[in-house]
Amino acid sequence: MSGFGYRITGDRVDKVEPAEALASAADLVWVHLASNEEARDWLCAHAALEDYAVDALTAAETRPRCEAFADGALVNLRGRSDEELPGSDVLASLRVWATRGRVFSVTRAHVVAVDTVRACVEAGEMRDPGDLIAAIAAAITQDLDPQVAELGDELDGCEEQLSADKVFELRRAVTRVRVTAIGYRRFLSPQRAALEKLASLPGDWLADDDRLHLNAAADRAARMAEELESIRERSAVVHDTLTDLRAEQLDTRGLIIAIVAMIFLPLTFITGVYGMNVKGLPGAESPWAFDVIMLGCVLIAVGIVVYFTRRHWLGRG
Repeated sequence: MSGFGYRITGDRVDKVEPAEALASAADLVWVHLASNEEARDWLCAHAALEDYAVDALTAAETRPRCEAFADGALVNLRGRSDEELPGSDVLASLRVWATRGRVFSVTRAHVVAVDTVRACVEAGEMRDPGDLIAAIAAAITQDLDPQVAELGDELDGCEEQLSADKVFELRRAVTRVRVTAIGYRRFLSPQRAALEKLASLPGDWLADDDRLHLNAAADRAARMAEELESIRERSAVVHDTLTDLRAEQLDTRGLIIAIVAMIFLPLTFITGVYGMNVKGLPGAESPWAFDVIMLGCVLIAVGIVVYFTRRHWLGRG
């Protein structure tokens, strides 16, 4: 079965297979599983969890939430994954069932923060479920913080490069930043509420320092959610600005084409008239007629350009 387990007794930390984790008594047992049918069977048969707990741990779709039960709590969180996630999800789910002395966690995709928590466990920093859940919440928010900051920095770079010549490149970058920010915020806002609720749950399995760490993680999640909302709004403004720049660019090009057409319209008429194979055209038999017509065309073109210049139609003034 895919997963791992830890048994912690005092200062001793034993890494074991999930099937061996519950074999003997320990101060803290942590079992982490990859969500599949085999994990579901193990949670029912070996962990002896109720059906509602197993369903919550192995559900296909989850949102961050916290539910209190008589002897513990169910917590759904979202963290960054280094795997490609299905659908529109940008964060992978981490489901945790915690009771006195035992913590069961399940993921459908690898969550980066789990590796950080494992390192803390192996370093002997965990003593009870409260320590472990607080560490998971802190690791998830600490891992997401630089990602949110990077989105803000990328948007800052786009704002500095605002130019009509880079409209298509910048629009792709801004759209990607906006979509990512919306995806993060979609989970961070309820995650903050879940952590705050978890910190306020009654029971002595959560120590005061654990509650402080959970509140700190909730505050950081709230700050990131606010930053993501700001990024979303700024992205919309930058996107509108790029749209305006593109429209202005198209207007300028259309104006140039119209001016060129206006210059050549009378010239085309004159050359069209003198291109007819009929008798009676003025100067048709004169040797100087070509020079006069060319001079007239030049004067007409210059006159149109001077008129447009005085009307400020050739520039932005």
